[in-house]
Amino acid sequence: MKRVLPVLAALLVAAPALAQERPPPERQALVDLAYAIGESHALRQVCGGDSDQRWRDRMAELINTEQADEAFEARLKQSFNSGFAARLSQFPACSPESRKAELAVARKGEGLAGKLAASVRTVQRMGPDDPALKDKENPDAAPKE
Repeated sequence: MKRVLPVLAALLVAAPALAQERPPPERQALVDLAYAIGESHALRQVCGGDSDQRWRDRMAELINTEQADEAFEARLKQSFNSGFAARLSQFPACSPESRKAELAVARKGEGLAGKLAASVRTVQRMGPDDPALKDKENPDAAPKE
């Protein structure tokens, strides 16, 4: 789980990417990530108690960062809640198996967050500050073709 936090934090700190501007594969990755965060929330609460809100807080940050339209925000929340319910019904009590499941979900979330963070970095490098687009003599010049 601890390895997922830096990747997820990088994704959440990145400049907000409006969800409606994302291509469908990225939107689906966000839905999948919301599900994994819901799973993580359930598994963490099973062993740490109901007062542990770490993953619910991360989900709120994700929704806030995405600035999703109402329909997509509802889809993200439903995915989070579905992941939460699925894991809570599967692991109603803390056990070695629930701890293993928590690690497996962390790996899945890490992969999704890394994929999304990479797409955000790629988009940011394509802006006016991209060195490939700048004329070394005249930084304000249009890119050469």
